[in-house]
Amino acid sequence: MFSTSCHYGLQSMLYIAMYSSPDKNVGLTEIADKQEIPKHFLSKILQELVKHGLLESTKGPNGGFRLSRKQEDIALIEVIEAIDGLGVFTKCGIGFKKCSDDHPCPIHHEYKKVREKIHELFRDKTLKELTEDVELGESIINMQKIPE
Repeated sequence: MFSTSCHYGLQSMLYIAMYSSPDKNVGLTEIADKQEIPKHFLSKILQELVKHGLLESTKGPNGGFRLSRKQEDIALIEVIEAIDGLGVFTKCGIGFKKCSDDHPCPIHHEYKKVREKIHELFRDKTLKELTEDVELGESIINMQKIPE
């Protein structure tokens, strides 16, 4: 449903939420290495998130990225909107250009319900909730060892 860029953006925002603070930036190389994302590709994604006001970027020896607002004030839908746009929540599940409520494709009505639930999930879920799940051990992310 989402582009690779969007997935990387979501993963990076979570990583930055976990490891940055108002006085500590997280470097591009660290994020790329820990999240196993190509550095050059990630650089473009993070700059897009800076442009949309979700991240702050600082250059220099202590440079890197940090959130522009509190974790609880950033919903995942904002990351999706910055990278893929919200059109992903209105597109046809099969890919027809003219699919609509008036002229539905064979899966239109069922897919629309699923799409709306996914939209609601990303609209309501904040970075704070994700970091809490990881800190409580209820979720994992790439930079942590997966329990055996």
